[in-house]
Amino acid sequence: MIRILIIEDEIPARKKLKRFIGALDTPTEIVAEIDTVDVAVEFLNNNQVDLIFSDIELLDGSAFEIYRLVSVSCPIIYTTAYDKFWMDAFDSNGIAYLLKPFSKERFEKAWDKFLLFRNPANSEKKWISNIENLLKQNIVTKTYKKRFTINTHQGFYFLETETILYFSANEGVVFAYDFTNKKHLLSESTLKEIEAHVDPTLFFRINRSELVNKLHIDKIERYSKNVLALKFKGHDGYLKTSQSNTSAFREWIEK
Repeated sequence: MIRILIIEDEIPARKKLKRFIGALDTPTEIVAEIDTVDVAVEFLNNNQVDLIFSDIELLDGSAFEIYRLVSVSCPIIYTTAYDKFWMDAFDSNGIAYLLKPFSKERFEKAWDKFLLFRNPANSEKKWISNIENLLKQNIVTKTYKKRFTINTHQGFYFLETETILYFSANEGVVFAYDFTNKKHLLSESTLKEIEAHVDPTLFFRINRSELVNKLHIDKIERYSKNVLALKFKGHDGYLKTSQSNTSAFREWIEK
């Protein structure tokens, strides 16, 4: 019996995984379904599993924080809507990287890789070869949106992505603020949708509700011990990083 942990904050995604797992020939047991970093850390400190299916962006932060806080020896199959994390995934026990929405065929290929790695007959040389092949297979070339379509009562117009200072989300409504400090209502309803279409080397989510453009950050000041305040060109106010994202933001902004 293969004991499986699912770390996923989206209910439809959990249902899809459970359906695919239930159709496998191999006997399995889903021992827990978790949607936050804190609960995952507590669970893994007290339980062992054979395989983890893990989303990356969770309700209270990044799943990578789990694997920095807990020593995990089992393989991890990552399931995410973003291609920007694949290198970090393979640095933390990752053996496969499933980009949402993934097919049953892609899921089964990832499962076959898990079974291959689980086989003790594999030599060290074969392990290294498999890892190299996994890395090659999961390198994704992606193009990003150069402009967003803004719908109005009179028609629509285009907003160039490079002119956007930041995106702001509130209760299912997302606005883009440009360098003239004008805000534009977008058709997308979540920042997750936006993140999937913008270049991660230029845009970073500094907290739950704001996604910023590196090109327009004019000044960074310390707001408190674990919070930074960002000043943008042509924008009067400051945006603040969340405590959980400040460390990752520091690394990102220096790249």
